[in-house]
Amino acid sequence: MTPTRPPGRVETLNGQELYFEVHRTGEPLLLLHGFSGSSQDWVPSLEQWGMKFQFILPDLRGHGRSGILSKHFRHDDAAIDLFALLDNLGIRTCKGVGISAGGNVLLHMATKQARRITAMVLVSATPYFPAEARVIMNQYSDTLPEQQWEILRRRHAGGHSQIKAILASTKSFATSYDDLNFTPPLLSTIQARTFIVQGDRDPLYPVELSFEMAKAIPNSRLWIVPNAGHGPVLGPRWPEFQQTASDFLQE
Repeated sequence: MTPTRPPGRVETLNGQELYFEVHRTGEPLLLLHGFSGSSQDWVPSLEQWGMKFQFILPDLRGHGRSGILSKHFRHDDAAIDLFALLDNLGIRTCKGVGISAGGNVLLHMATKQARRITAMVLVSATPYFPAEARVIMNQYSDTLPEQQWEILRRRHAGGHSQIKAILASTKSFATSYDDLNFTPPLLSTIQARTFIVQGDRDPLYPVELSFEMAKAIPNSRLWIVPNAGHGPVLGPRWPEFQQTASDFLQE
């Protein structure tokens, strides 16, 4: 008999309607999806993370079943939302895994409240938006194929209005310079054990940016995935990544 998945709920936190799910008991592990994704991206593979963790799956502000964005998405705002979520759940410290925007949010959390995040896995995160990314972000919503629109419609309960707000935020990233501005001195304040995962052919974030982060973050390690782009562990490499990341988090 298939166990019933715990229902999620919506709470107003930091002035935002945030949807989240909590699965099982154990050591809290925050799983953060990428931009335009949702908490449901994690659900199919939860069991493979092992039995040690309590999984906290939020829809980042403006995504999934969370409220529609009233202003452009900022990673630092999303980090404050998640501190409010942890407070709401009575969680003092946790570990985290973040993909792309989720990893950027974890960088904010680990620099704003360094003791709060004890270990984190960052997949395709970046200390700042480089020129290559800004060009792609500025054009992204104008070139979106119908197949991708259908995926967005399935992910986001707020329909066209919610998707439109998300895509507007993507374009806003092209001219944003203060939201992601993690200098080496700032990265050096991170206390969390950090595992950085990057594809060597990422069109958004050149691999050199991950070397910069690994050099600046005191207790970090780096996995460069060969012949891989943005989100290099998604797809066939996922089982290997999940095992490697789980082992790292449980050290």
